[in-house]
Amino acid sequence: MTALLIILAAIVLLVIGYITYGSWLAKQWGIDPSRPTPANTRGDGVDYVPAHPAVLMGHHFSSIAGAGPINGPIQASVFGWLPVFLWCVIGGIFFGGLQDFGSLFASIRHDGKSVGEIIKDSMGDRAKKLFTIFALLVLVLVVASFVNVVAGTFFTADDAGQFGFVSGPTNNQTTAIISVLFIVLAIVYGLLTNRAGMKTGPATVIGIIGIVVITVLGLNVGFAMSRTAWIVFIGAYIAIASLIPVWIMLQPRDYLSSFLLYAMMAIAVFGILFAAFAGTATFQLPAFTGFTNEKLGFMFPALFITVACGACSGFHSLIATGTSSKQISNEAHAKPIGYGSMLIESALGIISLIAVGMVFSKFTAGDFGSPSAAFGAGIATMFGPEGSTQYNVIAALLTLAVSVFALTSLDSATRLSRFMFSELFLKDGEKSYKDASGIRSFLAHPLTGTLLMVVIGCVLGGLSLSQIWGLFGAANQLLAGIALLAVCCWLGEVGKNNKMFFIPMCFMLIATVTSLVMTILKKFKMIGAGEAAWGDYFQLVFAIAMVVLAVILVFEAIAAFQKQGAKKA
Repeated sequence: MTALLIILAAIVLLVIGYITYGSWLAKQWGIDPSRPTPANTRGDGVDYVPAHPAVLMGHHFSSIAGAGPINGPIQASVFGWLPVFLWCVIGGIFFGGLQDFGSLFASIRHDGKSVGEIIKDSMGDRAKKLFTIFALLVLVLVVASFVNVVAGTFFTADDAGQFGFVSGPTNNQTTAIISVLFIVLAIVYGLLTNRAGMKTGPATVIGIIGIVVITVLGLNVGFAMSRTAWIVFIGAYIAIASLIPVWIMLQPRDYLSSFLLYAMMAIAVFGILFAAFAGTATFQLPAFTGFTNEKLGFMFPALFITVACGACSGFHSLIATGTSSKQISNEAHAKPIGYGSMLIESALGIISLIAVGMVFSKFTAGDFGSPSAAFGAGIATMFGPEGSTQYNVIAALLTLAVSVFALTSLDSATRLSRFMFSELFLKDGEKSYKDASGIRSFLAHPLTGTLLMVVIGCVLGGLSLSQIWGLFGAANQLLAGIALLAVCCWLGEVGKNNKMFFIPMCFMLIATVTSLVMTILKKFKMIGAGEAAWGDYFQLVFAIAMVVLAVILVFEAIAAFQKQGAKKA
């Protein structure tokens, strides 16, 4: 019954947070449903395309979710369920939701542009360039990380010499064929709604039926390729997907994939209910295990860095200001899409926590190759014993869902990097590479940034160098602190209430910098002892660069706040 009480408490608290705090934020900032959005004023049929709110909700939710709210809470579960539960709920309502909603709103009021442009408006062009370069480095890590994750869910060791369709497929081969067919299904949906004139409702029914059909097909017929071949395929897909109009691929694919996520969460909640009353699984996770852990170290800052997407994630601000703000058709939709999606993700984080709690002894014993595998096993265990038909089917479907969301985050991250890379070389008043001249026109061209990010990301992802990912959590959370800082400064600049940002902003920056300083000291110690590999030097340089960036931006923000205070005086 512990698991049931945890999920019920989380749902109640998150709903209360959405209704009360979310509505208060919208009122404080002056959300205006009558004000035209960038999707309407700058519609270009490629990036600025008004979307149905349900479709945009699906895109935004699928893109921010990825594997983060599954992996993070599961890894942090070693501190016990209570700390993770509290951070997912409190962090989601007052930190992550604030960042996502605020970033989306600020971008809407900045012509759909990125956090860098928001920073420029209140802190200057130098701060914008520093942030944009840092964000691009983080996006390289995102692309590389998810290329590695997706290729890993498509490929097994036995596929090395195979190519083509296989019967009696493994979970990986099933995931691969369904994911590929999902791309085709998304294109069909996009053509039906944007060229054939079909309404969202009927097209959604067709899309859901299509999901069922390709899932049944994939459970019986799979596709096998080598890992390198899958990486090349993924690279080609994300490059094309980031360049073509959003209505062809991004909108429909993310919208349809969101139904997999909703279904996954529904299956999980049903499993928790079933396990509670039928006794098919036992919740093994203690409420609290201690303030330190052998692998993660001290709870502060480890818990707040590790949980990431389940409570607060800087990557969300890039999605909100990169793709979602260019597609939102009404400011009133910013609350459910920006704030609501974050709270649903917090609920997914709680579900992940419960899932690992069902197999916690095996998880701590190292029986699972990844947190995602522990998640699938934990949910499947609620329905039947390991090896049973229901266990195998549920585990396969959950593996598919995790892979689908990693892929949605991957193509969204590639498109984001294209936007930000172009912005880096455009001057005031220049809207695209066509307005620039000389080398800037070439560098701002969509193809240049896309190919650069895809090639670097796929090469790093293909190498499977674990050392590269050692700083991703801290880099991601530093993005969150800076995004909160940026929106806070801008709201103060335009005379709106920004006081709700100060505690979350300071906390995220302090937690991140603390984590980075601990990493720097650890790496210096390893170097002094002669135990450092090349990855340790990489992490050291990256960590120092991030600390310097954070300090510079904080001083820029302090100067901006002082100017705002002088104006009021």
